[in-house]
Amino acid sequence: MAAGAIRVGIGGWTFEPWRGAFYPDGLPQKRELAYAAERLTAIEINATFYGAQKPESFRKWASETPENFVFAVKGPRFATQRRVLAEGAESVARFLDGGVTELGAKLGPILWQLPATKRFDPDDLGGFLKLLPAERHGVRLRHAVEARHESFGDPRFVDMLRAAEADVAQVVLDDPDHPMIADVTADFVYLRLERAQEEVETGYAEEELDAWAKRLAAYAKGETPIDLPALAAKAPEGLRDVYAFFISGAKVRNPAAAQAMIARLDG
Repeated sequence: MAAGAIRVGIGGWTFEPWRGAFYPDGLPQKRELAYAAERLTAIEINATFYGAQKPESFRKWASETPENFVFAVKGPRFATQRRVLAEGAESVARFLDGGVTELGAKLGPILWQLPATKRFDPDDLGGFLKLLPAERHGVRLRHAVEARHESFGDPRFVDMLRAAEADVAQVVLDDPDHPMIADVTADFVYLRLERAQEEVETGYAEEELDAWAKRLAAYAKGETPIDLPALAAKAPEGLRDVYAFFISGAKVRNPAAAQAMIARLDG
């Protein structure tokens, strides 16, 4: 059966405990991105959440990765960590005009992470969604909203993302501290898998990786996994791209988890 592309990766590529565990001893730090990109199919850039990056940095990162590699990019906290989201227009625009589109075809979804204390307010969220354009500088944009407060467990949240002018997914969050919403709201699905355990060599147990592999494949084929919690009516059918990142949890294990997942999907 035909399916969309499934890309699996980690958050960032510079992390000291990965040296010797994921990166070979003696690998120059300037080679770490290229090494990771040869073994994974996506990376979520988190540095952009904390501060602006130079356009030449985005160009350099794109040049160091394979043709079909994709970067997701985390939007700046200045746009999302505010009382009124719609007042973040300047921060959103500055970020989108600050070089991120230099990634070109390697630009995947932009992640907008809301604070865990941010409650669902339809008017507030609606104002923010209007700030998210479908394209910038001739580059198509996809957006993903990570809502972590339990009040977002509301079918209206899903309906609003589906009705947005741009492609906006809500993040499927596998996290022990925040609720999971598995509904599909765009032509792609964005997952952050945050339960890696240090005592497990692959971060997630074998049976958990098997289960997630089936879910990712179901999403890519246009289905919604029946064993995940959905809020709203069935999503429109159609092939979907899927982006899954092993992030947080026992971070040292995330590269192994991502590689184990890729092996399952390729098999």
